[in-house]
Amino acid sequence: QVQLVESGGGLVQAGGSLRLSCAASGRILSGYDIGWFRQAPGKEREFVGAISWTGGSTSYADTVEGRFTVSRDNAATTVYLEMSSLRSEDTAVYSCAARPGDYSGSFRRQESYDSWGQGTQVTVSS
Repeated sequence: QVQLVESGGGLVQAGGSLRLSCAASGRILSGYDIGWFRQAPGKEREFVGAISWTGGSTSYADTVEGRFTVSRDNAATTVYLEMSSLRSEDTAVYSCAARPGDYSGSFRRQESYDSWGQGTQVTVSS
């Protein structure tokens, strides 16, 4: 398991952009798939997007496809979630999660991730 820390959340107007970061405390993220999930008040946690440990594969929820981008830096220290054209319905606590890169199942499967960050709040005002 790895300790994950998210940052970059905040308040933004509808139509605006925000970039979230996910870093591992004291180590690099190489060898791990990283997923982003979000949970709005009163709702179940849902998949947002993910990137494979090589960076060669990404996956997105239909609700964010074309607006959000997951990427990772070459030094494998940080994974980013770039969010644009934000909507009020994007308001949620966003968390990143890690799983070993040799896992072959769907990125969307929350149970496959064994390390989670504490989350960062994103609020989109309309």
